[in-house]
Amino acid sequence: MLDKSFVNKYGPWAVVLGAAEGIGSAYSEALAGRGMNIILVDKEAESQIELATLLESKYGIKTSCLCSNLKDKDTIEQVMTEVHKQDCRLLIYNGAYSKVATFLSLSQHDLEQFIAINTRNQLVMVHRFANYLKVKNKGGGILLMSSLAGLIGVQLVAPYAATKAFTWNLAEALHHELKKEKIDVMACVAGATITPTYDATKPRYGLLKPSVMTADELAESTLKKLGKTQRFIPGFSNRFNYFLLTRILPRKWAASIANKTIYSMYSHHLD
Repeated sequence: MLDKSFVNKYGPWAVVLGAAEGIGSAYSEALAGRGMNIILVDKEAESQIELATLLESKYGIKTSCLCSNLKDKDTIEQVMTEVHKQDCRLLIYNGAYSKVATFLSLSQHDLEQFIAINTRNQLVMVHRFANYLKVKNKGGGILLMSSLAGLIGVQLVAPYAATKAFTWNLAEALHHELKKEKIDVMACVAGATITPTYDATKPRYGLLKPSVMTADELAESTLKKLGKTQRFIPGFSNRFNYFLLTRILPRKWAASIANKTIYSMYSHHLD
């Protein structure tokens, strides 16, 4: 649905990092439906081009495709070059590295991927984009993707959980700090969501099955909250679980429940 107020507030262009599949694709389509032109950034060139073609034909918007890997430092310069070409005032950092495995089985390469994509380049990208918005003095938005996994340290996804806690805290701090610059910053704290990455983990469910959202549901509900809060947990079930684990149960009990749930879902990765 065309949303002139959204376009007026965040500019005619948005940039989505990790745009080609899953949640990134859903965000791209939700933005296109609002009338936003989109800079698509992803390492999957074929999927990216297919999505761009679909969005242009279906919604009559413009796209710009940047095939680049978010682990590379050069990606930030390439993104900012595209951003400066347009009146781009909305950044969605959706890219993330995730792997279900025991901590000791991870390779040095895995650890570097977690650091590069989930922390270092995200931090630098947000810093560059926020400074760009400050100079433009028109305001804008920054949306970062966190996860309920970042609430409590959970086994088998330890580095991922830790980096998602980093993202949550970064967004929360900048929500307050960048208000004076008219920059809306928010973290989407997502629960289990149907994406190719999630499906590839082959989760097995026991008695405690998490509520699984579609990427389209997540994207639509999250964009509606941008500018209204510092963090948003999409899905009633996810919000209830957050309340239960952080407000009702002692931390020790909450950690035990979360770790037992993850272990039951992914213990087959230990075989």
